[in-house]
Amino acid sequence: MLETIQNFASANAVAFSAGLLILAYIFIALEKIPKVTIALIGAVIAILLNLVSQVKIIDGTINPHYFINFVDFNVIFLLVSMMIIVAITTRSGIFNWIANELLKFTKGHPVKVLFMLSIFTAAVSALLDNVTTVILILPITFAIAKKLDINPLPYLIVEIFASNIGGTATLIGDPPNIIIGSAAGFSFMDFIKELTGIVAIILLAVVSVMYFLFRKQLITTEEKMKSVINIDNSKTIEDIPLMIRSLVVLSLVILGFVLHDTLHIETSIVAMMGACALLLFEKPTDILRDVEWNAIFFFIGLFVIIGALEASGGIKLMAQWLIDVTQGSKAMTCSLVLWISGIASGIIDNIPYTATMAPLIAEIERELGSAYAYPIWWSLSLGACLGGNLTIIGAAANVYVSENAANNGYPIGFLHFMKYGAICVLISLVLSSAYIYLRFLM
Repeated sequence: MLETIQNFASANAVAFSAGLLILAYIFIALEKIPKVTIALIGAVIAILLNLVSQVKIIDGTINPHYFINFVDFNVIFLLVSMMIIVAITTRSGIFNWIANELLKFTKGHPVKVLFMLSIFTAAVSALLDNVTTVILILPITFAIAKKLDINPLPYLIVEIFASNIGGTATLIGDPPNIIIGSAAGFSFMDFIKELTGIVAIILLAVVSVMYFLFRKQLITTEEKMKSVINIDNSKTIEDIPLMIRSLVVLSLVILGFVLHDTLHIETSIVAMMGACALLLFEKPTDILRDVEWNAIFFFIGLFVIIGALEASGGIKLMAQWLIDVTQGSKAMTCSLVLWISGIASGIIDNIPYTATMAPLIAEIERELGSAYAYPIWWSLSLGACLGGNLTIIGAAANVYVSENAANNGYPIGFLHFMKYGAICVLISLVLSSAYIYLRFLM
């Protein structure tokens, strides 16, 4: 029975693999079942239907359709290692200390607080993952809003935007960039060189517009502002030796990313070295509890599902369709990828979307060359990362902030967020379109 089904699935591999991926997307969007469960079930189905192979060696050679071949372990090890480094560093209290100092620097002025929190959130998101960043900044935000007697929602919404915008700037700032970096062979410095400038411009534009929209809510008294200046930050750092170790290791890891092309060591290996160095002083069982294993296994399952579509030739067909639709126009291809990615990533999770698009663009690169595909990769990065600001479910950081805000008595409605999210994404994509054209297509 199983063999008959496998034979039928193999004969219609493109239809079966595409259908499996679409079903996975639908169930992920419905959010009725945990997405990690959906990804793993989909991976198992792909293997059982023989859309990807269980056999590693065939006639003495490695089977190209072996399911493990489709799991990008560069992405997996980089994510796990950075999660470990962040988890250990957070325990020292250094991030909260920095946030408090930045807030004291603003002297409690609501508008200055908005800009400072946004810049801090974006900068930290460029070096850590977005969820970790908002976890660090949320308690500070609620404390400041309470002291100033201000509704925290303007700050929370702008922090969501800043975390997703800031994460766009680097290889490790947002999971879609990790996927793109691995698939395209881009280094940490490639992202810095190509994206940091436009990300800074987008951040400034978005925060300025949000200030204009929220300006009537950013008002407090002189007395309230003075209370922020007197925040006691002397006991925020809980473990000074841990802080020193963590900052030294984190600095060396980032330096390793910067020197990736010179050292010829993969970013995942650099991150693993840093994680191992910090784990020497910690109990691994305690730290590994803080690793988001759901996200890791979600990636693994998703890679296998998309691998089935790649193995069937479906990715190649999609790439050819995109080339035919745009008639080989690089400008039109970039524009389509940017805007479709921006809108799609606001509706569905940007991680599975990027994981699907990466092999498609890789196929275009094989067909038309790296020079043709180069700006398309950056269009995907900008669209997928910035599009997450469209809705409250567009990125993991959005969901975490909305749940935390609701628990604190400040629910963020879907339409309320989208009203501002649509403006943010429109600004982001218009500026990104101009940048892609001026930087790569003139």
